[in-house]
Amino acid sequence: MDFAFDARTEELRGKLLAFMDEYVYPAEAVAEEQRAQLASPWQTPAVVEELKAEARRQGLWNLFLPDSEYGAGLTNLQYAPLAEIMGRSPHIAPTVTNCAAPDTGNMEVLTQFGDEQQRKQWLEPLLAGEIRSAFAMTEPDVASSDATNITTHIERDGDEYVVTGRKWYISGALHPDCKIFIVMGKTAPEGSDIRRQQSMILVPRDTPGVTIERAMQVFGYEDHSHGGHAEVIFDHARVPASNLIGEEGGGFAIAQARLGPGRIHHCMRLIGMAERAIELMCRRAVSRTAFGKALAQQGVVHNWIADARVTVEQLRLLVLKTAWLMDTVGNRGAHTEIQSIKIATPRAVVDILDRAIQLHGAGGVSQDFPLAELYAAARTLMIADGPDEVHQRSLARRELKRYV
Repeated sequence: MDFAFDARTEELRGKLLAFMDEYVYPAEAVAEEQRAQLASPWQTPAVVEELKAEARRQGLWNLFLPDSEYGAGLTNLQYAPLAEIMGRSPHIAPTVTNCAAPDTGNMEVLTQFGDEQQRKQWLEPLLAGEIRSAFAMTEPDVASSDATNITTHIERDGDEYVVTGRKWYISGALHPDCKIFIVMGKTAPEGSDIRRQQSMILVPRDTPGVTIERAMQVFGYEDHSHGGHAEVIFDHARVPASNLIGEEGGGFAIAQARLGPGRIHHCMRLIGMAERAIELMCRRAVSRTAFGKALAQQGVVHNWIADARVTVEQLRLLVLKTAWLMDTVGNRGAHTEIQSIKIATPRAVVDILDRAIQLHGAGGVSQDFPLAELYAAARTLMIADGPDEVHQRSLARRELKRYV
């Protein structure tokens, strides 16, 4: 296993680090000020649009997509350190480089499974950053940790499909530029194979019968950068049969193909969030005095910082190993490692952020530092893309299978 960064990775790292210092970090406060003046909280602040143009000019665009015809053509191992850097400002950097979920996963689905017309109509404007998208899978009325539970119906009616169901926490749905949903539902609810009951279909946001019911908060945050999270009603929404992605019954397999890269991208960015937390801890520790000495001289603070550094180094190596395996033996061959990082990374980063918040006192839970918002994002990732317990169950079964 060789995790050394090659020349192209080093070049992009250098450009991205400079871009973060010169543009992204200064834009964080500006974006919040501008958002307060917008007519809708889901509109994009002007500074974000300016940074998108600058990132594209610098070639820092669509870095996530390994398909060289559509994206940067980077391997997972090449992209990993870049995603980590973007994770230091997760609410701006991925968006301005067109590397933000859920658009990334949707673009991967359209690249791998979409037909020529679907790619032309929806993939190309997504790649250009002209529109945004949403992925509608999770439902409020069933345990969506088991994707076979979903109840949304996708029924064939002549040359159309009729979509009926209720989804929630649909990321990106509130963004004014969101034009398309990828919806997962059941085309064969009585089918004998529970993993062949589901299909995925493209539903334009302006389709009659599609209603944005409400915005969903995450620990009180609206999560503007992703276009929010919405509850969405599909009430007999009709779309052409040609909007089906792949074949009927292929939805579960497409979902697994989509979520594999998504899980590792999240873990890469989480490491960047942890690095930001360590930096903020250290700056706080050397600048504040309590009980007659700097916080940096307190033994417990030493422990927090040292433990955080050890944890991040361990996690980074596991993530890089996973990326290397995905490149060399494929997602299936890296299944154990993908699940391992999905379990370990959010949990550990939440703990690091918790210590950083504690060190900042009241400031840690305020809007004056990014820690509270980072904590909300990291804690959510213990649920998103399959809750930790689902991955623990699957991983344990795979380990036990060798002994049975």
